[in-house]
Amino acid sequence: MELLLIADPSEQKVRSYLSESRCFVASSDGVLVGACVVQPLGEDAYELMSIAVEPGRQKSGHGTALLKWVVDFFREEGAQRMEVGTGSFGHQLAFYQRQGFRVTRIDHDFFVKNYPEPIFEEGIQLVDMLRLTREYAGRPA
Repeated sequence: MELLLIADPSEQKVRSYLSESRCFVASSDGVLVGACVVQPLGEDAYELMSIAVEPGRQKSGHGTALLKWVVDFFREEGAQRMEVGTGSFGHQLAFYQRQGFRVTRIDHDFFVKNYPEPIFEEGIQLVDMLRLTREYAGRPA
């Protein structure tokens, strides 16, 4: 839970989607360094609900390796697409785009309507959520 709260500061929201989801973890030298949660959206689509890496291990490739593994895992499961929602700026947006996710829509005022306390990143309040999608084509490399 501690790791997941790095990506989503609302424990209530995290708990609300855990029972319907699959959880994955990343470890390094036997130590848990990352976690993510993926929820089915339908027969052939999934949503990455949360992904986080221990702060002292961020920017060391663990998150990228975990996301690539999860993307390939669901491709092998027959998924046609994976979606994710994130803030409209910051390093998370670039992280997903580097892995082939593209912006497909905007959920206006998502963060102000769905969280009781304002969420700030880099000194700026999150307001809108960008929805990104990765369409699967072919098999993993």
